[in-house]
Amino acid sequence: MAASFAGLDLLATAVVVLDDEFTVRYANPAAENLLTAGARSLIGQPFLGFFAERSELERSLEEARVIHWDYSARNVTYVRTGREPVPLSCTVTRIDSFGMALLAELRPISEQLRIEREARIESEQQANRELIRNIAHEIKNPLGGLRGSAQLLERELERQELREYTQVIIKEADRLQTLMDRMLTPHRAPRLEPLGMHEVLERVRSLVRAEFGVEIVRDYDPSLPDIMGDREQLIQAVLNIARNAAQVGSENVAFRTRAVRQVTILKRRYKLALELQVIDDGPGVPEEIQDRIFNPLVSGREGGTGLGLSLAQTFVHYHHGVIEFESRPGRTIFRILLPIR
Repeated sequence: MAASFAGLDLLATAVVVLDDEFTVRYANPAAENLLTAGARSLIGQPFLGFFAERSELERSLEEARVIHWDYSARNVTYVRTGREPVPLSCTVTRIDSFGMALLAELRPISEQLRIEREARIESEQQANRELIRNIAHEIKNPLGGLRGSAQLLERELERQELREYTQVIIKEADRLQTLMDRMLTPHRAPRLEPLGMHEVLERVRSLVRAEFGVEIVRDYDPSLPDIMGDREQLIQAVLNIARNAAQVGSENVAFRTRAVRQVTILKRRYKLALELQVIDDGPGVPEEIQDRIFNPLVSGREGGTGLGLSLAQTFVHYHHGVIEFESRPGRTIFRILLPIR
């Protein structure tokens, strides 16, 4: 039986296979680690016997078995004598392979919450991007008329001091036009090519040094392979994060890259991914906007447009990746995960 499900041995997610009686017939190595028990002690045991919520779980397993419905339970508690109970998320899928009935996927609650948070953020950002795009389109047309009218008015004015007012109108209209263009810019599909992420980071380092005089410390993993990416979009994404760090007065900024294995990004499992951390010692993201920091027009900096991080997240999502962050005064880490295909 184990040979029939050998492919599941490679998964980092804990998986067990059940028969029609909800008896465990297979457990992969990740399940052994999570449940702190060897496969021999798990196989042949009733699956329900491992959990505190047996009657509720049994009803749901029965429904999944009969009507092919995927069942998810956040608050399933794994219990073993002499050990602390472990809260798990359990997803059960009906299968019809080798006489087996169900495949159960088990995750620690913290990992499941992270996956759900990524999915929620992705959905919210998609709605925000569409809203901002529509607003930008609506503003651009009257903005052009406003600028043109100011130019015509300027030609009719004889007094120089009055022309200064029309110049203010024209310059502010141009500034708003630039802002609208930035809002619409990310709606270009990425042009993918083999790309070394360290080349992207070196370009950003040179730009930040030239603009702010800030030296960025490097901690690179030289073994990282190339990714498929859009060079300009990834440069802009990382640059927006690094600029934020420099603009808030951080004295020390660092880029750190690592390879991570068997990681879930936006509900998809990847054998290998690139992790980039942008670390600074600035004042941190204000607590009152941390839940909204990636939303358009939300900024924790005086005079900020609130578009930098929103655009960065958009570009990273275009590469099937995610941005996360943790922040406190004196240490902020923005973490980008990108799959390596």
